[in-house]
Amino acid sequence: MPVGRFVLCLHSHMPYVLSHGKSPHGTDWINESTAECYLPLLHTLDRLLNEGIRPRWTVNITPILAEQLEDPAFKDEFEHYCQSKIDSAIEDQHKFEREGPLWMQGLGLMWQRTYTRALVQFKHQWGRSIVDAFKYFQDQGSIEIITSGATHGYQPLMGTDESCRAQVKLGVQTYEKYFGKKPKGFWLPECAYRPRYDWKSPAEPNSIAWPRAGTEEILKESGIEYFFVDSHMIRGGQPLGTYAANFPQLAEMFARSAKYFTPPVEFRSEYEHYLLPNGVTVFARDPETTVKVWSGDSGYPGDPNYLEFHKQLYPGRLRYWKISMDKADLGKKEPYDPYAAFERIHGHAEDMLRTMKNVLANYRGQADREGTLVAMYDTELFGHWWFEGPEFLYELARLIHADGDIEMVSGSDVLANDPATHMITLPEGCWGEGGYHYIWINDENHWTWKKLYAIERKLRQMAQAYAGGPAEELVTQAAREMLLAESSDWQFLISTFSAKDYAEVRFNDHIDRFEKLAEIADRVQTGSAMSADEKAFLKECQLKDAPFQSLDLSLWKTEPATV
Repeated sequence: MPVGRFVLCLHSHMPYVLSHGKSPHGTDWINESTAECYLPLLHTLDRLLNEGIRPRWTVNITPILAEQLEDPAFKDEFEHYCQSKIDSAIEDQHKFEREGPLWMQGLGLMWQRTYTRALVQFKHQWGRSIVDAFKYFQDQGSIEIITSGATHGYQPLMGTDESCRAQVKLGVQTYEKYFGKKPKGFWLPECAYRPRYDWKSPAEPNSIAWPRAGTEEILKESGIEYFFVDSHMIRGGQPLGTYAANFPQLAEMFARSAKYFTPPVEFRSEYEHYLLPNGVTVFARDPETTVKVWSGDSGYPGDPNYLEFHKQLYPGRLRYWKISMDKADLGKKEPYDPYAAFERIHGHAEDMLRTMKNVLANYRGQADREGTLVAMYDTELFGHWWFEGPEFLYELARLIHADGDIEMVSGSDVLANDPATHMITLPEGCWGEGGYHYIWINDENHWTWKKLYAIERKLRQMAQAYAGGPAEELVTQAAREMLLAESSDWQFLISTFSAKDYAEVRFNDHIDRFEKLAEIADRVQTGSAMSADEKAFLKECQLKDAPFQSLDLSLWKTEPATV
């Protein structure tokens, strides 16, 4: 009898960064993730399937990522990217042959072979379609793919229920387009949840509170059966901490939502899955396995033998050094030894298995039933930030399969075989720092919400009044611009200063384009003709910001909120 169940949920996401002939800063992000994460993950699944192992991982592919991966502009760009990395690896080998150390020359050959394999897999094994490749493994029963908000919009802070619903509905539509069936699971962007309550804009001081639909209500309307949150939300804890003092609007928002949430008196566990009152099931992240991977101090990716992420050799930007004992000083990094690194992987996988068995055994002794351990990570961690990560997942799946004490399952497997019986309510929160919204609304980025709220209300008005009229094409492109502006990535990048200037430029560009398109639409709807410059502007927007080609304005149709 298994000691419990294991759900591995991998969240795959990228904001819209395609260039379509131009070269914005973010284009390399999707190329790097494809070469270092998505293709290695597919290779891992292929190896496991050849060994008769179907690990039943739950893989989220956000709709905006799927749209980019299937865009011909990406496919052409990715092949050029791989070839440029192969060329850089060859140039590095010549450099090391001339100047030393010769050990580095071997690492250059490793990179040459790594990117050659990526290029061959992309073109020939998977037919230039990463999405179809993941669909293959879902059809084979190796994984379950779930969907998310269309452009990863941060649901609790969005200004209208229509915008929240459109993100979810378009997420479901895009999933059906690529995978041929309806999704059962949903990845809430940033695991951010909001219950039903009288919500007030945190960025507009004179706004009046009004009833807003709860996240689970909007999900159920689109047929979603389950989603994931962080463990503190299951336990009903108070997540704000010191962040309320840093941005008082958060304290007001939390106080409003807290009126509608009674802290639990009963014991709750992140190893149990629960029903919400409307019948949707919620899973929570396990903190024990989270620390094992995410911790910069004690997590596996920080092992001194693993590949150092931050030190690169220019101009090719390939990495030749290991983390080393002195983690802080890039100048003291030692040459990477792939043999020593890969010898560490099996031991880390064994440690993870022991941890999981101990946690699940403890819960079974406590609750007298099998629990479900949910490990949730960004897919981009495995291979990009942690070069050895895909091999770790391979070893872990093989160990669990051979051990037999833990059952590997997907979210839907749990619902099918052990439906939730305990009903709970959830507080508002997310999986970000502080457990609440501070990363996504603070003094650095609150101005983005003022702009978003204005265009969300304008889009709602246009989508309902102009649909089917002479301005429909303009409004449809304006809706694309708004969807792209709604991505939670822009606030995150501004708040963390990781790519602040880029995020501000991208966000403002979508806002500016929306406002100009809306201005033209208002005139066209009343009978004015577009000028040649305005027609050229519309075409340029349609070329530059081109996802969701079948976008339907009825997504923003006003619907009465349901309890």
